[in-house]
Amino acid sequence: MTKIGIIGAGAIASVHIDSYKHFPGHAKVSAVCDTFRQKADGLIAEKALDATGYDDYEKLLADPDIDAVSICLPPNMHCSVAVRALKMGKHVLVEKPMASSLEECDRMIEASRASGKILSVVSQNRFKTPVARVKNMLDNGDLGRVVYANFESLWWRGQIYYDLWWRGTWEQESGGCFMSHAVHYLDLMHMLFGMPKRVQSVMSNVGHENSECEDLGFAVFDYGDKLVQFTCSLVSHGERQGIAIEGEKGSISIPWAVSASRALPNGFPEEDTAQREKLEQTYHSIPELPLEGHDAQISNFLKAIRNEEPVVIDGAEGKKTLELVMGIYKSSVSGTSIAFPVATDDAFYRKETMVAAMPKFHEKKKSVDNFSTSKITLGRNMGR
Repeated sequence: MTKIGIIGAGAIASVHIDSYKHFPGHAKVSAVCDTFRQKADGLIAEKALDATGYDDYEKLLADPDIDAVSICLPPNMHCSVAVRALKMGKHVLVEKPMASSLEECDRMIEASRASGKILSVVSQNRFKTPVARVKNMLDNGDLGRVVYANFESLWWRGQIYYDLWWRGTWEQESGGCFMSHAVHYLDLMHMLFGMPKRVQSVMSNVGHENSECEDLGFAVFDYGDKLVQFTCSLVSHGERQGIAIEGEKGSISIPWAVSASRALPNGFPEEDTAQREKLEQTYHSIPELPLEGHDAQISNFLKAIRNEEPVVIDGAEGKKTLELVMGIYKSSVSGTSIAFPVATDDAFYRKETMVAAMPKFHEKKKSVDNFSTSKITLGRNMGR
């Protein structure tokens, strides 16, 4: 039985607890910690946990019975708490984004290596049936050569969203919509296609006056053999989110859609019904995943702890997503195309120099410790 400590009692902590409770024979949430002790105690009561509440994560980590922790804290705290937990001999599952900088990612990876304990980064959308099916089709060459893809990470947040104390500042949140929202789709991009060669981007803040950071941005990733267009927004009513992939043999999308064309004698298109039906049948022939989302990733985390399977998203894999974000930020600031990887002597490798380089679109003037409700939305159920 793996005994779990939850560090941070905000909204996402409830998601972790619910997932751990799906594996009663293998995991038990034994502790919850939050600076505001009443939040930790309230979550324990709400979830009917047999657990201890803490207001200091050091006290939680000092408990020898705790085997692993879920870190559900603001991004600027991920590195320090994860490194400390790993040094204390705990396995770590950390929420996205992995950290505030690439340098912090490397410190976390090194702490995992030195301790021999697992470090995993939450990327729950990888564990969704539509994503798994599309990945399978790409790996099997069902589309032929991919020439272009379009990613839409479109969200909507009201002005009050940025009143929470840690949001909307480069120092605390470490970024806007690209850092805190698009990380999921940027993760899926390198899962599906690998890492690009270059990026060109632009960003702005058009709708949130209490945030220093971006709420709208566009990026184009150059893979050499294909281009990927990426849009990120916090001002999009309806929160349309999806992926469209264009290949030589057809086009497929998440949420699922498929089309295929063939050329008329003059080069204009007509529908290739046979190819479209072939792609349709291939997609639906791929089995659904037995578990999805946080449930599936936490299952992998627990099995990796028991040495039953390798961890799917380790620190090195989680770092790639942050590298994409830093490339976007550097390109937007410089107005130029930026090559990957981001070097260790680059200003965008370390948090202090990255923060100093970023524009402050607005001045954060309002700050509250907590909202009256912690309810959150996790976006559309990928492809459903």
